[in-house]
Amino acid sequence: MQTRYFHMSEVQTRADDTDNMIIEGYFVRYDDVYQVAEGVTESIQRGAFTEALKGDVRALYNHNTDLVMGRTSAGTFELQDTDLGLWGRIHINQKDTQAVDAYYRVQRGDITGASFGFDIPAGGDVCTMRPDGTQHWTITKVMPLYEVSPCVFPAYQA
Repeated sequence: MQTRYFHMSEVQTRADDTDNMIIEGYFVRYDDVYQVAEGVTESIQRGAFTEALKGDVRALYNHNTDLVMGRTSAGTFELQDTDLGLWGRIHINQKDTQAVDAYYRVQRGDITGASFGFDIPAGGDVCTMRPDGTQHWTITKVMPLYEVSPCVFPAYQA
């Protein structure tokens, strides 16, 4: 399983009309270029998650499988593949003190990053060699998508 870290874009916390606590926003933005290693960049192509969203995806905190904040099959985590990127909404269980703590860390701005755990199937990425010797990888398909996590250290600030 591979992971990537991103700055959560336009992510907000809120309480809805029934006082439910929600973390929502873009967890991945398409076509934003980020550095994977020295001389290697990567981006995610629009539609890369289309097939993966048919699976059962978890919302974790910092990739910690002991802290499941939501799950698509349970209806407590929603994901949508939009033109801008992977948008999600986590419905926080207010009886889960760790999930509530994570909610407030995002709300205060202490947690601003997101990450996801995934695999790339054969043919799911394309490498472009640049004239300067650097490489750019474009992820065209993610399958499966295991989890999405609000996290402490994003890889880039898009």
